[in-house]
Amino acid sequence: MKPASPRRGARSHSGAGLKTPDGLDQVYGMHALQSQLDRGEAPRELWVQQGAGSRLKEIVAQAQSRGARVKEQPRDLLDQLTQGAAHQGVVAFCPPLVPEGEESLWLKLRAWQSTTAPLFLILDGVTDVHNFGACLRSADAAGAHGVIVAKDKAAPLNATVRKVACGAAEVVPVYQVTNLARTLGKLKDAGVWITGTAGEAEASVFEIDMTGPIALVMGAEGKGMRRLTREACDSLAKLPMAGEVSSLNVSVATGICLFEAVRQRQLAS
Repeated sequence: MKPASPRRGARSHSGAGLKTPDGLDQVYGMHALQSQLDRGEAPRELWVQQGAGSRLKEIVAQAQSRGARVKEQPRDLLDQLTQGAAHQGVVAFCPPLVPEGEESLWLKLRAWQSTTAPLFLILDGVTDVHNFGACLRSADAAGAHGVIVAKDKAAPLNATVRKVACGAAEVVPVYQVTNLARTLGKLKDAGVWITGTAGEAEASVFEIDMTGPIALVMGAEGKGMRRLTREACDSLAKLPMAGEVSSLNVSVATGICLFEAVRQRQLAS
């Protein structure tokens, strides 16, 4: 993903009457900020809680050394700005993230196929930003080659996603496609096996072969995959449920499925 170029000027933070840098996303929390700095990036501006502790001061000094403007602010203002989220005393203002397009996906897929069996995560109708951020974090940890989402009925790459993802939103490629079912068809033509997750499937995710090129499709909570997405899958798999609950949170299920793929690939290598 590439950060977009910010617009100049300032705007009023929605509903709060706060003047924040225009065209920049809020990224809050020490871990998210440290992840940016570790990648050699820096926010344009930092709002730091007055009386910050030594650990936060060290991170702020790193950001300053890379050109970030720093402003001290009272805690209640940061609380108001983040609407009560756990900002840990710092709010960074960074260029917004922009998903990559379909052309980038096909170019990279050809390169990956010459060296490895790609692993994709496809999110169909996942609109909750917390779930999206958690899925990105799992995708990064599992070494997935990218996350594919549709332009419609998909969570945005906003500040909450970046906070929950703990740095993964900046490094995991997110490919936004116009027609998800058509994209699945093109992936199949390229030799990628499409496995959708559904509670009524006969096979479990622990029984399917995920050592080759594969895309795991996770549907929205409650509704699951859309009909056209389901019809485009090569196979369906489920997570075996032994307790009283009938399903798991989509981000939890995503982590289990991705790391089953990791387990199989490590055994096969």
